[in-house]
Amino acid sequence: MPKSRHLTRKITLSLLAALLLAGVAFAGLSPQLGGTPTKAEKAGYARSGHYKDGKFYYPWLPTELTTGRGMASVLWEFLFNKTPGRKPPGPLPMQLLDSLRLVGKAPELLRVTWFGHSASLLEIGGQNVLFDPMLGQDMGPVSWATPKRYNPRVPIYAAQLPPITAVLISHDHYDHLDYETIRQLRHKTRLFIVPLGVAAHLRAWGVDTARIRELDWNDSVRVAGLTIVSTPARHFSGRGLTNRNTTSFSSWVVKSATRRAFYSGDGGYGPHFAAIGRQHGPFDLGLMECGQYDPHWADIHMRPEQSVQAARDVRAAVMLPVHWGAFTEANHPWNEPPRRATAEAARLGQPITTPELGQSVTFDGRPLPQQRWWEAVNE
Repeated sequence: MPKSRHLTRKITLSLLAALLLAGVAFAGLSPQLGGTPTKAEKAGYARSGHYKDGKFYYPWLPTELTTGRGMASVLWEFLFNKTPGRKPPGPLPMQLLDSLRLVGKAPELLRVTWFGHSASLLEIGGQNVLFDPMLGQDMGPVSWATPKRYNPRVPIYAAQLPPITAVLISHDHYDHLDYETIRQLRHKTRLFIVPLGVAAHLRAWGVDTARIRELDWNDSVRVAGLTIVSTPARHFSGRGLTNRNTTSFSSWVVKSATRRAFYSGDGGYGPHFAAIGRQHGPFDLGLMECGQYDPHWADIHMRPEQSVQAARDVRAAVMLPVHWGAFTEANHPWNEPPRRATAEAARLGQPITTPELGQSVTFDGRPLPQQRWWEAVNE
């Protein structure tokens, strides 16, 4: 690298570091940072099979940068080596919703509505289960430093949602656990079911302790006729610079008397998917992470082809790709995830559905949404 370019890069990174530290100082005063588990809670985590030296980890494979480059180099590439098409040229197609359109109490009904990124509402066994409801426009306490939502609003605001039986959180990153959304849901949600350590955030935000259930991997809870199981994920956690992996991360199994669904949460591909399929499958639906991947962090986010294989591993009758369609958090074209996933699903014979934002998918034997709407956005 020429000396002048190296100096420019060094100065730029120093300025970015200074801005980041200023942002962290501001964020430290913000309630969005969340809470901290108690000493008694931390002592209890030691009984978990994936907690050591104050940190949670994935036991079977590493979760780290995979290309041998330092964090500064990776950050530089993300900020300045722009891949064409990282963001759509305009808003994405979206169906606006209200609570009246999301009320289906028939016990046999299985319906899912994807709101963008990973936020999804599952209607199962006559109950409403909400996954990772990041329904805000701004991500975290320092909005100028975080990715912007593609659309100027979401298909439905948290205040418009019908009563929720359970909110399931996969981990505490800002794009999955949103302060403002939780504040709006805290009185209309029967239970918040979260990985170890995440309860501290909810308590800090005014959620009644009686409404929180914190589960280790393979723990389960029964609520309103549903069985909800915390299952492993290969990821990491943290809402600040000093609390990485101090809370756990999960995928989720939801079972009614007649239907089953799986949500992968975030994470890299690993043997846990096949184990989940053997123990809890087959599933009528698999909501699978499929976006924000990069060669530098291949251990913690799946490539689309791996997402399809993971759906097959858990024995999902239908795959719905999530973790895309709202924010740019990696150096790939915004619409590459569904393009690659649909191609791989066709190659392997894995049924897949690709609804628009806010479009409900009902599993009643009729054809599922499979339009390639993301292609028209670039026209």
